[in-house]
Amino acid sequence: MSLKTSEISFKARLHDEIHNDVMRKAVVMAQERIGANRQKMVDELGHWEEWREQAKQIREHILQNLDAYLYQLSEKVSQNGGNVYFANTAEDATNYIKKVAQQKQAKKVVKSKSMVTEEIGLNKVLEAEGIQVIESDLGEYILQLAGDKPSHIVVPAIHKDRHQIRKVLQDKLGYQGEATPEEMTLFIRGKIRQDFLEADIGISGCNFAVAETGSVCLVTNEGNLRLATTLPKTHIAVMGMDRLAPTFKEVDILITLLARSAVGARLTSYNTWLTGPRLAGETDGPEDFHLVIVDNGRSKALGGEFNDILRCIRCGACLNVCPAYRQIGGHSYGSIYPGPIGSVLSPILGGYEDFKDLPYACSLCTACNQVCPVKIPLASLLLKHRSKMVELGITPTLEKLSVKMFTLANNHPTLWKVGMNIGAKLSRKMIKNGKAPLNIGAVSEWTKARDLPSSEGESFRNWFKNRT
Repeated sequence: MSLKTSEISFKARLHDEIHNDVMRKAVVMAQERIGANRQKMVDELGHWEEWREQAKQIREHILQNLDAYLYQLSEKVSQNGGNVYFANTAEDATNYIKKVAQQKQAKKVVKSKSMVTEEIGLNKVLEAEGIQVIESDLGEYILQLAGDKPSHIVVPAIHKDRHQIRKVLQDKLGYQGEATPEEMTLFIRGKIRQDFLEADIGISGCNFAVAETGSVCLVTNEGNLRLATTLPKTHIAVMGMDRLAPTFKEVDILITLLARSAVGARLTSYNTWLTGPRLAGETDGPEDFHLVIVDNGRSKALGGEFNDILRCIRCGACLNVCPAYRQIGGHSYGSIYPGPIGSVLSPILGGYEDFKDLPYACSLCTACNQVCPVKIPLASLLLKHRSKMVELGITPTLEKLSVKMFTLANNHPTLWKVGMNIGAKLSRKMIKNGKAPLNIGAVSEWTKARDLPSSEGESFRNWFKNRT
């Protein structure tokens, strides 16, 4: 799997997902539940805007001094006995990890939940080498069995209900139990426990790396991550190059906001801090530790007009309030990163050729701006993408022509008045049963899902003039 998750056209994906009743019901329930819990945690913490401002300043400081902090982190990890590799591209990252796996003669890998490893398509690369990869996160494990893709940054299997999950377990693993979360979870636990003991390598993501100590911070709601990072002899952590904090003091602020924003909890169930491999005399932990720091297009945003997006801490709060995501779900975006964050980030990392539609998958309601714990102006960044695509000539010709015609009419009051009068008379004759017969370009997309009101046959200006 890589950043791009589908070869189907954007409109075809939208059509499929809008008619996915299970997904839409699940997303609505999740948004309402998480939203309510988040608000309770925000109110309980108090001074929420001050916390957000602190988090923004921390992330801004990191981005402004990224080279220095990456150097400090690298030095500390090396001093702690670990290995550091800077990967410019996804291919660089996967090749390095593949090389480590080959050196270790690895046959089985266990992974904790990690968006960046999804982004670089790590599983596919390792499996091509004959290495078995086991996702240990419950949601990711279910999707792996189903051959499906994540549809949410935090809750990857949000689009499936328990009956669909039971069917997957029955078909793939012979499960015969009930469709209750408790029973299915216990069944999966029994299946993968042996995998932790047999795995040659454990792979994790990295929520934050602490430059001062060379530590990696991992926050989860399942204990599987600790098994994946301590039982195998080799642990490989993969992080986006921006996921840094200067000291534990700043991480404390960031994870306080992360948990509340992501799932509406004070803290996640497990907060794990790892600093290098096992030392002499210690009995727990891996013998070998590797930190893979991934660029993969992030440097294109650094210091530029999209720099703000690198503040993201992957909490998914923007998805949990987005009205577009509520209707179309995560798979419609065709990217590992869906929702508002994905609509901004995917074109930066993957280019406009694959993701030119995503900046338009937004109503610009700015709800995402208001909940982002690090104050990313997501709606403004989406507008920047739209503007940039116009500058690059990516906007469809018909759309550009229609905007030019509108601008021309709007700049000439007489022409506008004539156009409104003619349009009002035509609409009275043409609109039948709430539908217009002309379904061309953007007009078609706008009208086909709406019932248009019957026209009175006169423009608003004439109507107003005749009644005053």
